Amino acid sequence: MSDFLKYTFRFILFILLQVYLLNKVPHLHRYIVPVIYYLPLFWLPFTVSRLGLLFIGFAVGICLDYFMMTPGLHAAACVLIMYVRPFLINILTPKDNTEFTYKEPSPLAMQWTPFAVYVFVLTLLHHGYVLFLEWLSFGSFLDFIVKVIITTAISLLLTFTVELLFPRRLRFRTNTP
Repeated sequence: MSDFLKYTFRFILFILLQVYLLNKVPHLHRYIVPVIYYLPLFWLPFTVSRLGLLFIGFAVGICLDYFMMTPGLHAAACVLIMYVRPFLINILTPKDNTEFTYKEPSPLAMQWTPFAVYVFVLTLLHHGYVLFLEWLSFGSFLDFIVKVIITTAISLLLTFTVELLFPRRLRFRTNTP
């Protein structure tokens, strides 16, 4: 299967999972909102250009906005995390390319601690931005902070569960020196 079809299938699967399963689950509390649709964005290859990342982030976010009838909230958050992603990867990956030959981010490629930091920062940024845009129209600041923390924690739990239960078969980059 080509890379384009593989990534497209992942995006469609996770958006449908978010819309038809996670959004239909009765919430345990008003603060608990499980979100996982952005996980394939974290798995995009290191070689995707910044403009490509922004376009893909916008497309995924606008698809979810279409299903959830939100006017660009998720699209804005996905574009933001795709803009920050290359900076974060530059900080967390080794500078010596001979040691780093994997094609996409994963716990195996980046080791668990840098990968956990990568996922945590992008998840916190995503949820913080989405919930901030929602908070501007209603709510108290304490509700906003609590909802960001709890939603981020639940989403991190789901993300690491997916990473552990469904490990991806990683490929190496072939153009290393």
